[in-house]
Amino acid sequence: MKWNLRMVAAQRDLWRPTELLEAFKTVGFTPSLSKVAAMWSGTPVTVRLDDLDKICAVLNCTVGDLLQAEPLEAAAGESEALPKAVGAEGSDRGPVRPTPRRQGSRRSLPPN
Repeated sequence: MKWNLRMVAAQRDLWRPTELLEAFKTVGFTPSLSKVAAMWSGTPVTVRLDDLDKICAVLNCTVGDLLQAEPLEAAAGESEALPKAVGAEGSDRGPVRPTPRRQGSRRSLPPN
């Protein structure tokens, strides 16, 4: 998902997080300045639905204006760049199979 808060705010002539914070106060939404700055500068990991509703009310937009789906091809390319586990290089033999126990007694002798 692409977070378009800055673009939508700019279309409403809001150019700074402090201006956005003042606009939020008109609908009773009072997040901290640091929370607004974090939403302004990057994509938030989570957004509460009631907060999203208030953001849309202030900016007179829809959720679709704030969040735009990105193609899955971008996500598929990222998965190939993930690091492999230690010892995974060149282990194309498949899953490791257990080895059977040795013949003889199943229990070891206690120490003397």
